[in-house]
Amino acid sequence: MAELAHGRREQQDRHPRLIAGRTHGAGTADRESSDLSPDILARFLHALADPTRVRILESLSREGELHVSALVARLAQPQGRVSAHLTCLRTCGLVRVRQHGKFRYYALADHRIPALLALARELARPHAEAIASCTLAARHDRSEDS
Repeated sequence: MAELAHGRREQQDRHPRLIAGRTHGAGTADRESSDLSPDILARFLHALADPTRVRILESLSREGELHVSALVARLAQPQGRVSAHLTCLRTCGLVRVRQHGKFRYYALADHRIPALLALARELARPHAEAIASCTLAARHDRSEDS
């Protein structure tokens, strides 16, 4: 539990744009699950709700730090679109950026992201057909393409 609280404090220190209440003292699991508003949690999960952003996270998981042009090549998407997705991922605390001269390099911001992706894949696998037919999710996917 202390490790979880330490990791949360560490992430907030690295990503001051994240809005989250801090758990002070020894808290219960109930308090820890409610210290973040449902709106913020939904926005965090929304950052994962785009195939391009998931592919970016998977590439960074496999290959480590990558230059923007390497991501553009791997994703076969325009540089502007990849940059917009990277901005979303950075703002939500999923990736970090390192400037080296005029080049920007991106890496995962937290070592737990590959486990998060693996868990999501594991949870989705038995429901893949139903997820693929979900009309609400399909509407959401089309709105992301623009």
